[in-house]
Amino acid sequence: MKITLLATSDTHGFIEPTNYVDCGSDKPFGIEKASSTIKNYIKKHPDEKVIVIDNGDFLEGSPMAYFVAKLANDEDRQAFINAYNEVGYSVGSIGNHEFDYGLDYLTLMMEHSDRQFICANIIDHNNNPFLADPYTIIEIGGVKVGFFGLTTTSTKKWKNVNDLNDFNLESELDACNRYIPELRKKVDILVVVYHGGFERDHTGNWNDINPGENRGYDILKNIKGIDALISGHQHRKIASRLFNVPIIQPGSRGEFVGKISFETSNQDKSIKRNTSELISVSNSEPDQEIAKTIRPLADHLQDWLDRPLSTIKGNLTFDDPFKARIEESAFIEFIQKIQMDKMGTDISATALYNNEAHGFESPITMRNIITNYVYPNTLAVSKISGADLKAALEVTAKYFDVKHGQVIVNEQFMFPKERFYNYDMYEGIDYTLDISKPVGQRVTRLKYHDKDIRDDQTLYITLNRYRASGGGHYPMYTPDKIVRSSDMTISQVIMAYLQKHPVIEATNNHNFNIIPK
Repeated sequence: MKITLLATSDTHGFIEPTNYVDCGSDKPFGIEKASSTIKNYIKKHPDEKVIVIDNGDFLEGSPMAYFVAKLANDEDRQAFINAYNEVGYSVGSIGNHEFDYGLDYLTLMMEHSDRQFICANIIDHNNNPFLADPYTIIEIGGVKVGFFGLTTTSTKKWKNVNDLNDFNLESELDACNRYIPELRKKVDILVVVYHGGFERDHTGNWNDINPGENRGYDILKNIKGIDALISGHQHRKIASRLFNVPIIQPGSRGEFVGKISFETSNQDKSIKRNTSELISVSNSEPDQEIAKTIRPLADHLQDWLDRPLSTIKGNLTFDDPFKARIEESAFIEFIQKIQMDKMGTDISATALYNNEAHGFESPITMRNIITNYVYPNTLAVSKISGADLKAALEVTAKYFDVKHGQVIVNEQFMFPKERFYNYDMYEGIDYTLDISKPVGQRVTRLKYHDKDIRDDQTLYITLNRYRASGGGHYPMYTPDKIVRSSDMTISQVIMAYLQKHPVIEATNNHNFNIIPK
């Protein structure tokens, strides 16, 4: 008998095949295409026993996900979750971004989901499972398949998690040691569904710049009795074997469906053979039933996205995101102005969060805001020293490398996961980063109000809450340095500013310099 697992991960609320930058685009991703891919596979393989799994991070990331969480009515919110239900998931894990809109919202969406959620290492203060059972068992064709859920312990970095009073994260390995021996006795096949990735490659070489965030290698090296591992979080495209265990990681936004198949013995139900692969959804037509389900929601979203807010004198767009990171753009300066206006500081930091961003067109609409700033993050003010600021600039300077005399992106920010959001640009100071110098010695100019910044100088800076808490491996930014914060998401802050300023003037003071160019 053949048992096949089909899995998605990190779909981030992308149901339609679009990134919402342009109307009517047909991109090679989305739940509609993933669903068609899954249903077509089941139709073409009637002799296989198929179980469908989602590996988390489905509630945040797209403009539709933001609209549903913050603005949608009950019907539209139900349509969003119904779209996921129509894929036919039996099992689901809990991702770190599931908490971005708060625990009440997550609980509501879980309650309206058809799949069985599992997570062993999200626990309360009594070490009991907090949101879901640690595992579930599905009997299919007489074979018992156990699914064991885990999430990355980096979930603790997210603001809405840290605000929970009765929330703890147990290490992945501790949770495995606690439950897998028990589960192994109950099942014929044991599958780990881990919203986390791999910190090392198959040779054991370290390939992750975030220590402790991904533990897939350690899990398979140290925990016996695992027959397959479904991974995620890093947005990588993996179909391979590690310690002779089949592994998959199906990218993000539903661009691939991960597949693991087991051929089992009819006599003792043991595994005779297993395989792993990724199935691209690019050639699949969108699932028309899901498209019909979300059509009213999609129409409401488009109306909201195209609502004009302000006009621009000048230009707040850019064509080359790499160039926009080495030479200040009017768009970045404008975002910094909004952050400083909101929080009452004259120093600010922000990032260009993805390469789909292209700035604000005139008139500025919600589509511009949401496609340039997809994260539901909030702002905070931190009281730091001049030494802290210089150390932070040295961290951000790691984003760059030099090859053949030209500045390029450090491959550690591209693999195993694109981390554009961990490169910050600053306003309110004047600085130069010389990338030809060794890491840790790249800040060659740092001034505030035309004077060199002293190490012992006290400064107040506006940051997003993730960075202000040290996220992105900025150890100089710690929660105890936060002196005030805002509960408004940054997209809401931008919208409120635009509503007060119907005409925006584009300016650019070119306050930072990256060399060589």
